[in-house]
Amino acid sequence: MQVRTTRMHEEDAKIIYQETAGLAIITIHRPQAKNALTANMWDELAKIAVQTLNNPKNKVLIIKGSGENFTAGSDIKEFNAISLEKAEEAFVQMEKTISTIENLPLPVIGVINGPAMGAGLELALACDIRIGSDNARLGIPVGKLGITLNNKFAKRLVDLVGPSATKDFVFTGRMYKAEEAYKAGLLNYLVAEKDLNRFSIRMGKLVAGMSPASLLAVKKSVKECLDASPVLWKGSTPFVDPTDFPEGVRAFVEKRPPKFARKKEN
Repeated sequence: MQVRTTRMHEEDAKIIYQETAGLAIITIHRPQAKNALTANMWDELAKIAVQTLNNPKNKVLIIKGSGENFTAGSDIKEFNAISLEKAEEAFVQMEKTISTIENLPLPVIGVINGPAMGAGLELALACDIRIGSDNARLGIPVGKLGITLNNKFAKRLVDLVGPSATKDFVFTGRMYKAEEAYKAGLLNYLVAEKDLNRFSIRMGKLVAGMSPASLLAVKKSVKECLDASPVLWKGSTPFVDPTDFPEGVRAFVEKRPPKFARKKEN
């Protein structure tokens, strides 16, 4: 087994990369922040994901979080210390990373033990298959933060749970527990936490034993089916609202309810 650890500038933050028996495994490790990813970590995650293609023995990529979290998504506290422009750049990098993983020419399995929130949920949805434990929790509480979902973000949810459930996710900030997420199709498999790693490795090896040509073909064909719609967002719609985002971030850091003013339609 090959193991490589990339340590980040953030305290105790690292991304662990392993290769074993045809499987590449990426583990997000930042336990003190529920595995939340900073801008630097999103950038590094994309680089490591692409590097899995350098070894022709790698047939499947598994992405998971350390401990009882997948990832809380982007680090909201980081946004409180940077400008709106820098925050927007961080979101663009985040989307590029998620799209990179989504479009990798090999199967990607997400292992969800604990919360997958916000951009963490989007990262999970970028995986071809999601395996969750009974600790899994999935949500996208952007309405509390003034983060705006472009159609590329929204489409990942719409494709799985439909338009009304997608709007409900954001309108209410609700979180799906493991069983509800499984029934909604957000999780393909639901197993006990004690069996999660073993089941994930077994599933990875099962997929790795299939024809690479067949796997790549179905991944491309499914994408073509889902993308039979108008051209998706290319950067014209910002991720952060100039009024609501600063207030949402301050409220998050100050641990209080945000005070948003009603928006007028343009």
